[in-house]
Amino acid sequence: MGCFKKAGTRYLGYCGRLAVASLVLYGTTASAQSRQSGLSSVELYGLIGMYVDQSKVSTTRQGSVQASGGGMQTSFWGMRGREDLGGGNTLIFVLESFFRPNTGQMGRNSTDGLFSRNAYVGLSTAYGTLKLGEQTTQTYLNQILLNPFGSSVVFSPLVAQSYTASYNNTVIGDTVWSNAISYASPSFQGLTGVVQYGVSGVAGQQGRDNLGLHLNYENGRLQVALSAQRVRAAVASPGAVQYLYLAGATYDAGFAKFYGAMQTTNTTTTQVGTHTYETGMSIPVTPVSTVLAEWAFTKQSGPPRSDAIHNTGSIAYDYYLSKRTDVYVVYSYDKIAGSPSGSSYGLGVRHAF
Repeated sequence: MGCFKKAGTRYLGYCGRLAVASLVLYGTTASAQSRQSGLSSVELYGLIGMYVDQSKVSTTRQGSVQASGGGMQTSFWGMRGREDLGGGNTLIFVLESFFRPNTGQMGRNSTDGLFSRNAYVGLSTAYGTLKLGEQTTQTYLNQILLNPFGSSVVFSPLVAQSYTASYNNTVIGDTVWSNAISYASPSFQGLTGVVQYGVSGVAGQQGRDNLGLHLNYENGRLQVALSAQRVRAAVASPGAVQYLYLAGATYDAGFAKFYGAMQTTNTTTTQVGTHTYETGMSIPVTPVSTVLAEWAFTKQSGPPRSDAIHNTGSIAYDYYLSKRTDVYVVYSYDKIAGSPSGSSYGLGVRHAF
């Protein structure tokens, strides 16, 4: 997954908020009590991205050249709908699927299901929004907010160090939780709260659940995000228990947007802890181009490598050909103490539809 960031006054939002190719169906229906319902709509949208790079990270002996799907954002397609139930209440649903344009296959990998990005139904009211089903974690959404490369698992140092195996990922569990229930509060003077709960869904493993508590604040040019997350039901790490805490802020000064975050993890089952510090900026060069820069520093305590130090940095030039299409070039540096450094060079293209 990934997120388009601002380039002058032109930008594309997470989940294709400005996707222009859509199908909208309007109509009214009668309920069992012959009451007329409100306006209904269904929208189709998505994003396709490809990149080519010469990549070497600190964990590998040799580099490789690859052409792959994604890059700044993992390719996906989806549909979302809403129905006005009256009285300020709205039924919503979202179905989103990852895909790999370089091979034409579904999912980020062979284990992903059809709608592995999001698959939920919910109710939006004046008192907040309730969602039931598979959902992107708010922790991941806050990480996207707090770095200039968005949700890129390839080029964002914060996200790569958190979730990408070749970068010795510090976070267990996925960016998406299955069997999830979430509640998002209405905004109160710029402050919103989100609670997410993920049930393990495995017989005999009651209590192996996930929990996330989050606060977001927005006031003009300032944005602040706080996340606390406990993961117990991780498919790739069965039996593991991890606590994560994230805090960060962004400030748009006009001539540049600044990012900063601190993240800690404590995996109690392996006695491994990490502390990550991230900083970054995005600088508009022209109304249609931006320079992105980010650095993440992680210190690990406990086995297998006590006091290991990990530094990752990326810099990119992003040029928008239109409101829906951009091209970019990027350089990334990666170094783990005691291992050779790595450098990666890439170029890519994204298109939202």
